[in-house]
Formats: sequence, C-alpha cells, structure tokens
Amino acid sequence: MAGTSEAEKPFDIVATYNDLLRTDPDLTMPIAAIESLVLLLTHSPSSTISETLDLLEKSTAHLKKSISNPIGLSAGTDLFQRYLITTLQRPGQLGPAGDFNAIRAHLLSNGRLFVRRAKESRDKIAAFGRGFVRDGSTILTNGGSRVVASLLHKAAAEKGGLSAVRFRVIYVLSSAKGDVENPSAEPEGMETVRMLRESGVPVATIPPSAVAYSIGKADTVIVGAEGVVENGGIVSRMGTYQLGLLAKAMGKPFYVVAESHKFVRVYPLGQYDLPIEQRVIEFRTQEDIAEAEKQRLDAKSSDVPAKPSSEYDCEVVDYTPPHLISALITDSGVLTPSAVSEELIKIWF
Repeated sequence: MAGTSEAEKPFDIVATYNDLLRTDPDLTMPIAAIESLVLLLTHSPSSTISETLDLLEKSTAHLKKSISNPIGLSAGTDLFQRYLITTLQRPGQLGPAGDFNAIRAHLLSNGRLFVRRAKESRDKIAAFGRGFVRDGSTILTNGGSRVVASLLHKAAAEKGGLSAVRFRVIYVLSSAKGDVENPSAEPEGMETVRMLRESGVPVATIPPSAVAYSIGKADTVIVGAEGVVENGGIVSRMGTYQLGLLAKAMGKPFYVVAESHKFVRVYPLGQYDLPIEQRVIEFRTQEDIAEAEKQRLDAKSSDVPAKPSSEYDCEVVDYTPPHLISALITDSGVLTPSAVSEELIKIWF
C-alpha cells in the first residue's frame, strides 16, 4: 500500500527543481528548469497535445511563482516551451499523424539530449574564451560562476599548468554566502580560488570594498551572468554593475561569459525595472526593527521557520547595461551586445 501511495503522489516540480540544483553543483538554473519539465512529462503522462501544453504552462507558472528570482530559470522554461510548441506543430514528421505516443517519446528523448548538450556548452565557451586570457595578464572576476571557473581552468591548462603559469587572478569574494543555517560557510567562489591555486595560478582575494582600489592592477574583467537580456545587458549577482562601471571608467575590457540557454526575453529599461522584487534598499526605524525582532521570536517559539533578520538578501542581483560590456563569450561564439537580439531570434524561431 505504501508503494501505491508513493506512486500516486503528485509530481512536485518546485521540489524537483530545488533537488536538482542541490544534488548537482554544476547545474545552471535554466537547465535545472528544463530537466524538471522533462521529468514532469515522464511522471505525468498525458494523452493529447492540448493536455501536454496545459500541464506545461501551469507547471511553469507555478515554478516561476515559487522562486524569488525566476529570471535565470525563465530562460530555460521559455526555451523548452518554444521547442515543445514547435515540435508539436509538425507531428506528421514524427510518425503517423495522431500517434501522440510517438510524439511524446520524441519529446522526452530530445529533451534529454537538449539538457546534455546544454551542460556541454561550458567546454565550448572555454575554447572560445581562452584567447582572452593573455600571457602576463591579470584577470579580475567575482562570484561563483562555473563557466568563468571553467574558462580560467582551461586557460591555465593551455598555458602549461605548474611549469609555465602566465596569468594572475584578482578574485572578489563577499564576506559570507549568507547561509542562515550555516553562517560560517565560506564565501562563494572560494572553491574556484582553490582550484586555480592548485593549478599554479597566483590568486589574490579581495572584498567588494577593495574593487575600485584593485581594478587598476587588472588588465581584463571577466564575469558570469544569471541571464542575458534582449538588449545585450546582463542580470547577475549584486556588485557586477559596479564592476562594469569601474571597468568602463578605467578603460578596462569587460567580458561576460554565458551559455546561450541563459538568453532570456526580458528587456529592462533600467536598474529598477527587473521583473522581480528585491530587498536591497529598505528604510526602517528603530520601531520597525523591534517589531521584526518580535515577529522572529514569535516564529521561533511556534516552530515556524523565521526569515533572516537582515534586510539584505544574499541572492540579490543587479542589471549591467550593454554599453558597459565589451563582448559576450558564449557557446555560439563571441558576440557584441547588439547581436544578442538577433541571437534570441535564432534561438526562438
């Protein structure tokens, strides 16, 4: 009976998405979203095209609504939905017309293939981008971008590893990850710092407050992104915008490395026009602070999980406009910001 009830348990796409990100540290948000949708189609068999599209639309809306910052995963869900609609519009090419089982099998197999190819995109980016790490140069970067780590590791290997290291890295580290359950957790990016040092690359770590002081020693700034928007700008972790401003002021090239599956159909008009709510600037009086502390204590006594006492969310992002970006290094090649809209058209149509 227990097995029956487990089998009949409804598919939880939010839990699946979070589990995928937690269990696979190399997974990006868009790919975790696509993989969740593929698993949804596997666990929730539908018998018609309309049922499939309805299930996908409702599950995607639920997933986006359940995540505080859905910009990154939206790139994946929107891309997968477009792929699904395009495929379903030509069922005759997938087998006998009306044979939905054949169509569904094709969708699932190609969905998994899409996920695998997207995971491999970092190697392509590293191949395109290693030439931007020049002999004797100093690279400034920030955050925990896996694609930046892959590019720098590839460059270190190409330059000869321990026997002939030819570049250095200035790594901007925040003081902490902001993990409420484990406040002593190491800063995000420390794993990449260790990997580079083990490869023989000299790395200096600095706090965000030292960026303006240190950027004069850098030759190039390379950052990752959560999403690349339609006008060629990027949405990335808080602090990336100020890196772009400082790089522009100091005449340093500012490169963004991002997989093409992170291209998202969002067109922000400015810094405060992102389609998410963020707690960055929050004006409070002492009375407000006392009330928040009282609510925290009440929640603690009633065993209800409390929100972080700090008003600053460690997952906040900012928008870096295209005029600050020298080029985007993607698995489709090296693009100028103005070429992003054209690339989005290729991806979607």
